[in-house]
Amino acid sequence: MGVIRLGYVHVRVTDLAGSAEHYRETLGMDQVAEQDGRLYLKSWDEHDHHSVVLEEGGVGLVKLGYKVEKSSDLDEFEHRAASFGVRVERMSKGDNEGVGDGLRLTLPSEHTLELYSDVEYLGNATGNWNPDPWPRSGLRGLGVPRLDHTLITTEDPALLERFFSEVLGFRAAERLVGGEDDDQLVGSWMFCGEQPHDIAFVKGEQGKLHHFAYHVDDWSTLLRAGDLFSMHDVPVDFGPARHGITRGETIYFFDPAGNRNEVFAGGYRTGPDFRTITWTMDNAARGINYTHRELDPDFLNVVT
Repeated sequence: MGVIRLGYVHVRVTDLAGSAEHYRETLGMDQVAEQDGRLYLKSWDEHDHHSVVLEEGGVGLVKLGYKVEKSSDLDEFEHRAASFGVRVERMSKGDNEGVGDGLRLTLPSEHTLELYSDVEYLGNATGNWNPDPWPRSGLRGLGVPRLDHTLITTEDPALLERFFSEVLGFRAAERLVGGEDDDQLVGSWMFCGEQPHDIAFVKGEQGKLHHFAYHVDDWSTLLRAGDLFSMHDVPVDFGPARHGITRGETIYFFDPAGNRNEVFAGGYRTGPDFRTITWTMDNAARGINYTHRELDPDFLNVVT
């Protein structure tokens, strides 16, 4: 039993057409459906129905979806979530385009998180028989291969970390601590598989999105991303640079509505025997922007 990975991010945008151009033409995602003012998109190396939903009307996060191993796991997660004291309800097939029955949880951070197992399988662009390393038809824009992780904000990082650990079985890869005795949790980077993080959260306003990220192959792909963002007048937050936390290579940028995106490469493998890494607030700038060892305060304060 367990959570496999981040399955989808559903965000609001102010201009659906303008945002669709950003995600389709600059990032290179494919549109798979349109319904009731929402666009459903997937990347070329993703198999499930969609990984990003754009909904017209505002800005910010609507909900996150995490895929679990099998449908029978949902009963146990429902029991654990109810025992923890969060609001939990069943969601039905059709509530989300292409997604089957599942659970809808209201996190201690006031975010909505959905758990599901059944989802329509569309396959990736190269297939499963003698596949090429990338689509022969070529890639649009950056051609991001897959969704990677997300970072949200919460007034109580310790409570949210406990929820993800006790209810969903996540573990902390890295933690940022502060206070006089370095015993106050400021942020946590948690994993459910073997990557550095599948979700992260830092202390901040309840219910907000800091960013969601796409995996890319390497540093050279990040540099090409920077070129494309300049060509398409995409606002860049910072990067290309390296994180100390996760060791990932990064560029942060904004979609036309102001939702922060990231392209992320590198990092390390985690697993059942991984030992948590701890950073202290006096080294937070190096942890987040190791390359320049400085941090714009707005980087953590600007959320949607």
